[in-house]
Amino acid sequence: MDKLIELAEKYSRWMAWAGGSMVLASALLIAAEVFLRKILNISIGGADELSGYALGVSVTWAMSFTLMHRANIRIDALYHSLPPRLCALLDILSLAALGAFVGLITTYAATVVSDTYTYSSTANTPLQTPLIIPQGLWLFGFIVFLLILSLLLLRGCIALIRGDLSTINKICGVRTVEEDIDEEVSDDIRELINNRS
Repeated sequence: MDKLIELAEKYSRWMAWAGGSMVLASALLIAAEVFLRKILNISIGGADELSGYALGVSVTWAMSFTLMHRANIRIDALYHSLPPRLCALLDILSLAALGAFVGLITTYAATVVSDTYTYSSTANTPLQTPLIIPQGLWLFGFIVFLLILSLLLLRGCIALIRGDLSTINKICGVRTVEEDIDEEVSDDIRELINNRS
């Protein structure tokens, strides 16, 4: 199962890079649009529409990476003062609650995409974009997120049954300040080594 989690981490990283690339491309498109309008008084057209699609898709595509790296926001005012076993149980419950919430959103998103496909809906814009493309990519991000979340939840439940609290913390626990500092220091050291090479 740990091999599957490693594969999920690599896949979620790729999706995050792809989503970030979409946002960067849309920013460049908007910059080009503004430049062409100001200087040459011409318009590419559709830059706002395409950037909206890129933003929606990139958010769902980055969710898995955020979950894998425990970068999602959690309220942890009391968390660190609780016993480790209770923290582990709360971590599993929070992952399950997140899965239920995103599962509900995904169900409604799938209904929207299904209706779009059934009616061959297009955007009410000059581009007349077939909405199945951005909506399908958007839904894909939700589905991948749920699959990865399910994998982490299963691994966390197995670890909870075995009493392996460190694995639960590694999978879905709240990141500590020390972990954040270690990661930042590690990145800085790697950059320093690369610059010297």
